[in-house]
Amino acid sequence: MSSKFSIFNLGKRAGAVFGLLALSALVACVPLFFLTGCGPDAGSSAGPKEETLYTCGMHPQVIQNKPGLCPICGMKLTAIRKQPGANPGATNAAPGSSERKVKFYKSTMMPGEISSTPRKDSMGMDMAPVYEEEAAAAASSTITIDPVTVQNMGIRTGVVARGPLRRTIRTVGVIDYDETALAEVSTKFRGWIEKLYVDATGKQMHRGEPLFEIYSPELYLAQTEYLLTLSSLTNHEGAAAELRKTAATTKLRYWDISEDQIADLERTRKPKKTLRVNSPRDGIVVEKMVVEGQMVEAGARLYRLADLATVWVQAQVYEQDLPFVQLAQEAVVSLASQPDPKFRGRVTYLYPMVDEKTRTARVRMEFHNPGYFLKPGMYVTVEMTAELAPSALLVPDMAVLRSGQKNVVFVALDGGHFDPRAVILGARAEGNLYQVLSGLNAGERVVTSGQFMLDSESQLREAIQEMRQPNAPETASPNAFGAELVPATNASRVAPEEILYICPMPDHVALEYDHPGKCPLCAMTLVPVTAETLARIQPGGRIEYYTCPMPEHSDVHAEKPGKCPRCAMTLIPVMTRPQPAPALTTNTSAGAMEKLPAKLYTCPMSAHADVVSNQPGDCPKCEMRLVETSQVKHGKMAEQHWLERH
Repeated sequence: MSSKFSIFNLGKRAGAVFGLLALSALVACVPLFFLTGCGPDAGSSAGPKEETLYTCGMHPQVIQNKPGLCPICGMKLTAIRKQPGANPGATNAAPGSSERKVKFYKSTMMPGEISSTPRKDSMGMDMAPVYEEEAAAAASSTITIDPVTVQNMGIRTGVVARGPLRRTIRTVGVIDYDETALAEVSTKFRGWIEKLYVDATGKQMHRGEPLFEIYSPELYLAQTEYLLTLSSLTNHEGAAAELRKTAATTKLRYWDISEDQIADLERTRKPKKTLRVNSPRDGIVVEKMVVEGQMVEAGARLYRLADLATVWVQAQVYEQDLPFVQLAQEAVVSLASQPDPKFRGRVTYLYPMVDEKTRTARVRMEFHNPGYFLKPGMYVTVEMTAELAPSALLVPDMAVLRSGQKNVVFVALDGGHFDPRAVILGARAEGNLYQVLSGLNAGERVVTSGQFMLDSESQLREAIQEMRQPNAPETASPNAFGAELVPATNASRVAPEEILYICPMPDHVALEYDHPGKCPLCAMTLVPVTAETLARIQPGGRIEYYTCPMPEHSDVHAEKPGKCPRCAMTLIPVMTRPQPAPALTTNTSAGAMEKLPAKLYTCPMSAHADVVSNQPGDCPKCEMRLVETSQVKHGKMAEQHWLERH
């Protein structure tokens, strides 16, 4: 009995101990409970949840906040961005809360269907929340893409840098003879070939070496006459004999008899049956049209010599590349059979015509030919490099998206941001680079691969903007290329006035340029003019006066070219529309011709054809020397002005 009682007391003591321990744990848990809370959502207020939006690659207007399939094409939706989420019902969070505010809810299927409260759209799908910062980001043209998505898209970038703007033109040319180094051998008398010293083409000749010997009765008679004049001099016949000797000597010289042969004839005092004809210059015999014993007529071509120390290369250049080819420009040619070495030469002539079939123009280049590696008739590869600017802003060709009307480049920013920019391109440079006139700065990174995916994302951003403001007025808004669209009704009001550039020379006003610079014909500085001013300048018309190209100085009138007294700009001519000369009948023409003086003088400038006088002098407009009307193309027009006045 006592033992049972002891065990019972021991159990009661143990239970009391366990109870005290449990009570202590409960007391310690109460402050912690009030500090941290409990339940599965106890830590939700410590940091916002991460939410991912999903869209279809084929239908960017489909946007959901959960993965799934596209309801249009059935493709798997892909994540486009991660952003902190918020309680759909928390449209207005308390101040100081870390949760973001939901601005509105949009339908993922029906663009333009929005709501201020969470609900289902007209197609029965949950509307997705749009947060304030997301709406602000959608209003801008900058695109934000998840780094993982950027890697999956295979986006590569390049740096916009400054460098020399060079354009290399590659074409095919044909080696030809230097026409200035060709020589033909012929005789000025009839005869027979007695002996040939050069009996085959291709032989190298030097000046003075013999080519052939020819017999001619006329030449034999001329030698005899010369010897008779020498005999007359010994008989002291005076000045008449000296005159006969001079005539006989001149005859031999005119027949290309050398001074050595004439001296030998004078020394021997015996006429020779044949005369040796020598090479007129150094070169190679490229043509031989004579054989031994052949009778030749006076003037017949017997040999043709070509000096191959210098050769020409005739190349074909497309008309769009002609502005990049200039006289004295360096050219490099290489042979297909011998790539090394390359030959350097210069452009010596640009032919003033274009082939109608190939749309190319001929360009002539001159090359020295040591070792005779360049043989006439060979095909060569021609390279001509033109440096358009020593320093220009260059962008890779692969970075430019062309929409037909404008060019767009995506600029890569930090944090996965991409900014689409409209750029204006200039000339194309070597290395697949383009000159950038505006839109980019040196050092910026541009997307060179994967920009078409960015363009799709840009269209998605535009779709989001339309969902947010479906009934917004048609104001300037970013299009798919990130540029602004101006309503058509305001285009004429905001369009800037077009500025063109012309040369102030009256004969050159028919040429218009869209950039400042120098006139390629006379090197005068081009003058800016508006379309209204350009309409007052009629090429080929009569000059009324010279005025300032500045519209506010249009009241400045001058009779001669010069500078504006207000702004010092070069004056431009104001020319009337040219009138066709009236047709004269036969009787009128005959009567008019009788009234014309023997000589009339006019200005060599066609624009000053109204300046005509019967006395030589200077043009009162440009102070150039007057010339006869028969020497200029506008002479008939000047004569018509004379008839109208007299």
